[in-house]
Amino acid sequence: MQFGIEAVIYVLIFGGVLALVEGIYLVSFGRSISLNSRLNRRMQMLEKGAPREQVLEQLRKEMHQHMKSKSIPLYSLLADKAQKAAIAFTPRQLIMIMAGLAMVAYALLAVGTNTGPAIRLIASVAIGVGGVYVWINHKAKKRMGLIEEQLPDAIELMVRSLRVGHPFSSAIQIVAKEVDDPLATEFGIIADEAAYGRDVSEALKDMAERLDMQDLRFLAVAVAIQQQSGGNLAEVLAGLAKVIRARFRLFRRVKAITAEAQWSGKFLSAFPLVCLMFILVKSPNYYDDVIDHPLFIPACFVVGTLLGANLIVMRALTNIKV
Repeated sequence: MQFGIEAVIYVLIFGGVLALVEGIYLVSFGRSISLNSRLNRRMQMLEKGAPREQVLEQLRKEMHQHMKSKSIPLYSLLADKAQKAAIAFTPRQLIMIMAGLAMVAYALLAVGTNTGPAIRLIASVAIGVGGVYVWINHKAKKRMGLIEEQLPDAIELMVRSLRVGHPFSSAIQIVAKEVDDPLATEFGIIADEAAYGRDVSEALKDMAERLDMQDLRFLAVAVAIQQQSGGNLAEVLAGLAKVIRARFRLFRRVKAITAEAQWSGKFLSAFPLVCLMFILVKSPNYYDDVIDHPLFIPACFVVGTLLGANLIVMRALTNIKV
């Protein structure tokens, strides 16, 4: 029974697909596109001599192109995550990458396993699509987490700018120059749009809806109210920064408290699969006596369903909104 060794090959191919996607992304767009880089990508593009209008158009296209292609079959699974991650690949390029990775996975499965063509085809498509989805989901979570951490500092920087007499549009530009990516590029786009005549509160609201972030919605509403009714915007933003920091601390505290339950659920679901793989690798013929039993396959489906339900229930119990 070679299922155990083949399962290890499947996992290795999936990991190789993830590494390949990241490599293609960095080669295509350079190191500055990586979230590990603390450089401001917008400023880099401007320093290379690109016109401001061209830089704005390219960044806006990258940040809106995915939701416009949500009607494409299968791509709707990736559109929301790709938009939050600001993936520079176009939807067509991502689809081509998924198809290419599926072909690579099919070739590797044909060489490394003895499974039939139909199973290899299904598995290769799952690896190609699943690998890109996992990669984009990781990028989106990392980018959104960085924006959440940077936002209070950016608002406090705007407060200091307003208190020394700068207009709000200048405060936005200061944030775009002084903070790190990814928030710097987001505010840089708003600064450029304001320079070309777009209302700042409208641009902030569009960014908040695109990123689906409640704290950004608070910022957009505060700016819109100040524009309509007046008032001390610096004091309002200073209070907003304190609220965001308090919410962030509370979120981290809740995350720390629920971490044990979350990891317990993951461990309880992963442990049987790890044990199964270990048994099959160490003794490939362990289940040969029962594999032909009519209840063997249904029992596997039942166990898999229960493990999945365990993950869903544990996640629901620990998913506390702050």
